[in-house]
Amino acid sequence: MAVNINCDMGESFGLYKMGDDEAMMPHIKEANVACGFHGSDPNHMRHTVELAKRFDVGVGAHFSLPDLPGFGRREMKIDREEMANIVLYQIGALKGFLEVAGVRLNHLKPHGALYAMAARQEHIAHAIADIGDHFSVPLFGLANTLHEEVFTARGLEFRAEFFADLEYDDEGQLIITREHAAVDPQAAAKRTLRAVREGVVRSTGGLDVPVRAQTICVHSDTPNAVAIARAINSALS
Repeated sequence: MAVNINCDMGESFGLYKMGDDEAMMPHIKEANVACGFHGSDPNHMRHTVELAKRFDVGVGAHFSLPDLPGFGRREMKIDREEMANIVLYQIGALKGFLEVAGVRLNHLKPHGALYAMAARQEHIAHAIADIGDHFSVPLFGLANTLHEEVFTARGLEFRAEFFADLEYDDEGQLIITREHAAVDPQAAAKRTLRAVREGVVRSTGGLDVPVRAQTICVHSDTPNAVAIARAINSALS
């Protein structure tokens, strides 16, 4: 049962630091690198790519709504064509740094509010797929949502993602929060192991809702992210 841990990172901006990317790198296999629209800038993007290369961690494009002040966690009304262009613009930025570093693009993953929108708005899911058609890499997303339905119907490789440090509602939808609170590492490891083995997670309403966990996300801006990743690795091994 090989399940990777991925992490949203490279999200610092200018003098503002988000997460401890270097401390997280030894505990993950894939880095979702911010592309400038919710976090990151040219310096942080290049540094994160080089850091991932040093630790042999795969680099994916973590693209967002154009919402730097809100960290990409506020929804916006955008049509399909514009959304596709916004996604392509961000992937293109990251691809430049990847080519300079000699690193290939590993995967694609929407961020924050865009992730949630693509799970339930068909035109947004298709906008991401419109761009995914041009890159032969997996798309990370939430199982049993439009992520899986649209991406797989269009012949794209889909990898079901489970979030170890976020809650799920009674419909199995991810609860996107503006800020992430600390999470008990052992509790996170336990719920992750259950998601992997049994395909369920306990919702905020106390229900067991179906999930799939082909890759596990731990957010770098969760205050104790390193401890969570360490506990999950120990549990999975």
